Amino acid sequence: MTETPTIPSTSRRGVPVWVPAGIIVLTVVQLAVAEWVPGIDRFADKAFGARLVAYPLLMLLVPALWWLVVRRRRPAADPPYGAFSLVMLGFLVDVTGNSLDLYDSVVWWDDLNHFVNWVFLLFGLGLVIGRAVEPTWALVVMVAGLGAVLAIGWEVGEWWTFIRHGTELDTAYEDTLGDEVLGTLGGTVGAGLVAWWRARTGSGAGD
Repeated sequence: MTETPTIPSTSRRGVPVWVPAGIIVLTVVQLAVAEWVPGIDRFADKAFGARLVAYPLLMLLVPALWWLVVRRRRPAADPPYGAFSLVMLGFLVDVTGNSLDLYDSVVWWDDLNHFVNWVFLLFGLGLVIGRAVEPTWALVVMVAGLGAVLAIGWEVGEWWTFIRHGTELDTAYEDTLGDEVLGTLGGTVGAGLVAWWRARTGSGAGD
């Protein structure tokens, strides 16, 4: 009797590996254009050289830690490519917003970006790290708190890389406070989505 070949888990169910890979490629291509193609005013004074290094590293950080920690303990575990994609998606949205000049042409884009991207980020992170956290309310508090910490860290990074020497210094205080609040709210919504996903699937991780 001929055995039926085993189909890889990413082909049977869940998000395939090409989804997060595609998000990284699209992000890096736009960053490279912003940094190396001259004469595009909307990319000026926004530290795209630093982003070209930092964004891919940050996008790959969670998958790398997952492989080091989870895959070592559970070699048969399926990589949560869906959760990885959610973590990475905010970086693509941010860069695409700059490519389309939405930050300068749409008044509310920056605020929407901070809120929605933190929903993506903390939903994805919560799916990766929340498997063993019980009860559910503790999971929500942990993920929402992580969202607040990351929102503060992001604003510190923005200030250090381009605000302190740029043209936005006069309005930076109010903008920073608003972005931290929106990031915290987005992280809280992301935490709620993690709790909803756990209740729906009985799982702490997303494929």
